[in-house]
Amino acid sequence: MAQTRRQFRQTIRQLRQQLSDEEQRQAAEQLIQQCQSLPEIAASQHIALYLANDGEIDTMPLISWLWQQGKQVYLPVLHPFSEGHLLFLHFDANTPMTANKFRIQEPKLDQTKVKPVNQLDLVFTPLVGFDSQGHRLGMGGGYYDRTFANWFATGIGPTPIGLAHNCQHVEQLPTENWDVPLPKIVTPQRIWQWELLN
Repeated sequence: MAQTRRQFRQTIRQLRQQLSDEEQRQAAEQLIQQCQSLPEIAASQHIALYLANDGEIDTMPLISWLWQQGKQVYLPVLHPFSEGHLLFLHFDANTPMTANKFRIQEPKLDQTKVKPVNQLDLVFTPLVGFDSQGHRLGMGGGYYDRTFANWFATGIGPTPIGLAHNCQHVEQLPTENWDVPLPKIVTPQRIWQWELLN
């Protein structure tokens, strides 16, 4: 099972890394068009995203659009003391940035900018792959699984929505018994949505 998940991870990462600059640009624009119809965005003021890495769909155009809508945007920061956990810090055009241990840009840690997860309205999550049942395959670190443990258990807290390129969809992923599907995943071509039983 673990080997199969590794194989899926490697194959899908290669697919998205092979997208051209023009394909990436078009995907980012189409993603905004899809997100404009999301009722979750209209109902939310405090929205967490992430900065693209490793061929992920570029989120900066979406972030800029959210700023134009007057939304407050937050980015994940690796927790300095609690291994495997995330903090979310307010992000705007003037936020000082730094590279974390994965060489991903994140806001420089400032305790006054931290937003507790339960005070976020909506969290857009990265993923490596997803299937037709809403199962999400991450990078394997479990950061977002831990972040959403309470939501998955009780349905209380910010709504998680996945973002992905069209090529990151597969019909069925190998799953573990602790995997919990996402309620919604947005790609440039469509919005995938599932009714989840909490």
